[in-house]
Amino acid sequence: MAAVTLKDVAERAGVSIKTVSNVVRNAPRVSEATRKRVLKAVHELGYRPNPSARRLRTGHSGLIGLAVPDLATPYFAELAQHVRAEAAHLGLTVLIEETLGDATEELRLATGVGASLLDGVILSPLGVSPDELAAVANEFPLVLLGERSYARDQVGADHVLIDNVAAARDATAHLAALGRTRIAAIGVDQQASATSRQRLEGFQLALHEAGVIYDPRLAPAIKEFDRRNGLLAMRALTALPAGVRPDAVFCFSDLLAVGAQRALFEAGLTIPDDVAVASIDGTDEALYSTPSLTSVVPDKTAIASLAVKCLAARIRSDEPLPFEVHTAPHWLHARESTNGGRQQLFP
Repeated sequence: MAAVTLKDVAERAGVSIKTVSNVVRNAPRVSEATRKRVLKAVHELGYRPNPSARRLRTGHSGLIGLAVPDLATPYFAELAQHVRAEAAHLGLTVLIEETLGDATEELRLATGVGASLLDGVILSPLGVSPDELAAVANEFPLVLLGERSYARDQVGADHVLIDNVAAARDATAHLAALGRTRIAAIGVDQQASATSRQRLEGFQLALHEAGVIYDPRLAPAIKEFDRRNGLLAMRALTALPAGVRPDAVFCFSDLLAVGAQRALFEAGLTIPDDVAVASIDGTDEALYSTPSLTSVVPDKTAIASLAVKCLAARIRSDEPLPFEVHTAPHWLHARESTNGGRQQLFP
């Protein structure tokens, strides 16, 4: 039985072949009624796009990869949605990979090995070293996300990030402005990751500017940026003597903050009266937690847009392009965990 073609779908839907192609690629500027009619024909005929055929015609498959450490983390799940939406605007399809921070897997994806149909990859590296990335970055279109712990020219790849030092400084300064003087930090990880180092730097900078002395006892080491480690770290902090116990805590992720809030609830302490809580990530988890979390919000739409556009430009260019570092904006969203009271989410 012959394979179903774009022409077959076009004839069934009563549209042009170009319109069918636009719908299959999820390109914009197709009316909803036309899109539904084409998709109905696609379903009825059992049409399946052939990336290999497209690559033969254009030199590109139209497929890009997004590789993140953990899709169960709300930040990465939300970022993936933004990347998919931005790619659709450019007529690209996104294949999402979860690396679990495994250096070998990250390096495999960074070089396109095992993903021959991909035109390029957006990678949020966690385990792979800068030297390993530098050795392969020029072999395959690549855009990096997240903290940059190396010199600007060390790795030949575009990089999209937020200013983590400034973000942590903003959150901590907000706590200090409330008059809190025993401010703890949850997120100093045992791996000394770039994320942890940079957010600790911003935390300490804000303390210094507020005239608050940094107390290492208020920065317990953790293993992972997750709810459980936030819970355990906050339990340790609430067990400190009364004169040391924190009156505020800055968590290096929303998940850590959710765990910390649970520990405060268990200890019979109120938020923010006894302990004010702030974090970074700006996820829906922060918005819907009780109380709602004050959080630094990275502009995930801008991060996704910059990453996809950088990758698309590199894929489509016949000439080598200079590598760029792009810093997306962020802002502090103060909520109940520092402001108190009860705020209606959607007035």
